[in-house]
Amino acid sequence: MMENTICLILGGGQGSRLFPLTKDRSKPAVPIGGKFRLIDIPISNSINSEIFKILILTQFNSASLNQHINQTYRFDSFHEGFVDILAAEQSMENTGWYQGTADAVRKNIKHFSSVKNVKHVLILSGDQIYTMDFREMFRHHEKAGADLTVSVLPCTKADAKGFGIVKMTNGLISEFVEKPKEDGLLESLKTTSFIRETFPEIDPGKEWLASMGIYLFNIETLLDLLDSEHTDFGKEVIPTAIHTKRVAGYLFDSYWEDVGTIHSFWRANLDFAVKDPQFDFYLSQIYTHSRYLPSSRFTQCSVDGSLVCDGTIMHNTRLKRTVIGIRSIARNGSEITDSIVMGADFYESKADREENLKKGIPDVGIGEGTIIRKAIIDKNARIGKNCSLANAKNVDHFDGENYFIRDGIIVVPKGGVIPDGTVI
Repeated sequence: MMENTICLILGGGQGSRLFPLTKDRSKPAVPIGGKFRLIDIPISNSINSEIFKILILTQFNSASLNQHINQTYRFDSFHEGFVDILAAEQSMENTGWYQGTADAVRKNIKHFSSVKNVKHVLILSGDQIYTMDFREMFRHHEKAGADLTVSVLPCTKADAKGFGIVKMTNGLISEFVEKPKEDGLLESLKTTSFIRETFPEIDPGKEWLASMGIYLFNIETLLDLLDSEHTDFGKEVIPTAIHTKRVAGYLFDSYWEDVGTIHSFWRANLDFAVKDPQFDFYLSQIYTHSRYLPSSRFTQCSVDGSLVCDGTIMHNTRLKRTVIGIRSIARNGSEITDSIVMGADFYESKADREENLKKGIPDVGIGEGTIIRKAIIDKNARIGKNCSLANAKNVDHFDGENYFIRDGIIVVPKGGVIPDGTVI
């Protein structure tokens, strides 16, 4: 059933709202959950749905994404599947950058349309957290006799203003409005009774259907719709399609998070560490790069409501509501609360630490006596001794030296250095 489907994952945006996490990497390559990357989620959902032909479209800071994909997703020589990256390229026909989601797909038509026996194209975003069996979406698409199916999610009025909102009639999408702001327009797009009939136990405040940015096209339909100057699926292609094509809506009512901002990224990661997380890596079967790291080592530590990954070394450290990434090191007397520590790509030797001392820079990891609250510490960061990263003045937005504050959350970028005694 799915062998004739190819998956295109859109990861080409600059990811400016996730800066500085996207300072040196593309958005899909941003680490989550301590040991995964954002791109692992749509790829894993596709593989778990028996879709093995996967192309990732990107154009900004794609080196780390390339490395991760090449190290992680390799099918054997007798398998027709592939996971490849298509970076923006100049050609005789196209000389510029991608101008939007639809433009990115249009500029890669020659790459995916030439794949053998492709009849359907599944288009996904590279920065969403969810678990979905696309085989169920495909069955719905076939049953509806649709040219195109859009996955939709019930949402509240507050959320509706930030998404593409659809109205459905007899299972087909009859209206599609991108980010409606006016209350009168929002009222006209309510789908309360339809949502209640499908999900009787749903939150009563969820009276609208939001597009999830997940699209399943018959390939002829996609090629026809891209034969235009439209550059964006949500703003142009889908609203146009509902007047000329049979566009179905596939209802989804499980956990889904669009991690487009620092605050949503921080919140989603901390949710992974609670007792009953809304998205559970243990159950969702998410794949990532295989690493051969030693077990984590703790001495005289207190750990509560936290997620700790391989290769961690901690002494006399307190962790509370925190995600600790691979190869993380926290030293004597440190405290980390409501934070994400992404860890490191390497361990430092004794000679490395002696060289750090000569240079006057801290070792990789968290220094002695340092307190960290409501922060994101990116990979390979060096946090000195007796620092306080707690944003005691509740600053919402600030660009400092080797650190940033976004949505009240302190972010130390990849490789950032915070000297001993620093107070933020």
